[in-house]
Amino acid sequence: METWASFVVGGQRVHGMLHVPEGTAPEEGFPSVVILHGYTGNRSGDHRLLPLLSRELMARGVASLRFDFRGSGESEGSFAEMTVAREIEDVVESFHFMRMQRGLNPQRVSLLGFSMGGMVAALSAPQVRPERLALWAPALPELWLSQMPDPRVLPEVIDVNGWPLGRAFVEELTMLDPLMTLQSYAGPVRIFHGSADPSVPLGIGERYARAAGCELVVIEAANHCFDSLAWTERLYRTTVDFFVEGHREAVQAS
Repeated sequence: METWASFVVGGQRVHGMLHVPEGTAPEEGFPSVVILHGYTGNRSGDHRLLPLLSRELMARGVASLRFDFRGSGESEGSFAEMTVAREIEDVVESFHFMRMQRGLNPQRVSLLGFSMGGMVAALSAPQVRPERLALWAPALPELWLSQMPDPRVLPEVIDVNGWPLGRAFVEELTMLDPLMTLQSYAGPVRIFHGSADPSVPLGIGERYARAAGCELVVIEAANHCFDSLAWTERLYRTTVDFFVEGHREAVQAS
């Protein structure tokens, strides 16, 4: 079952889609995953990458929420207001939303982030305490900072290929350390990265895996958006297995 989802953060409405498996929910409720899109992206992702993931999860008994960050997609707000701190606020409210849904297990909400969404997920994890954390090609602040002049000389709003990027976003990046923050999250983590990613080099995925002390799943020859059917098939299979594995462990422990 797929239904429109909406919640409010800072007086602005966030829009998304909620996917819930068909049939009667288990007594404790379905496990679920909150899915975060990347920089200048939206809840659909390239070549429907995120809706198809939600449907794969749903078929395996896992609910999910995909939403547009404020200032992106169909959510309210301006992209010029976008900062990592604001996106973390959106993540916090999305977890509150999921933990209030009937038929979902409030203790078993996991988190997945893609690209910049992966960085936001890593920074959010200690606060929202997801059951499990999956990062697809997670970014680091240096990817933006290496392409920008000193923030002090930037205008308040920068035209980046038609996107009104706020100077506050760039200034904030200089103060963020996702790798150190991730180390304070105690739950299971898995990193997924294409070996030929030109946007976020594989070495960054390796640094995340070392920081988390977790497994790195390398999709051979894959680029940043996993632009082939073979790459997405492996990405979906290994990602869904990671979340279902958590469900299996929880059932065995109960």
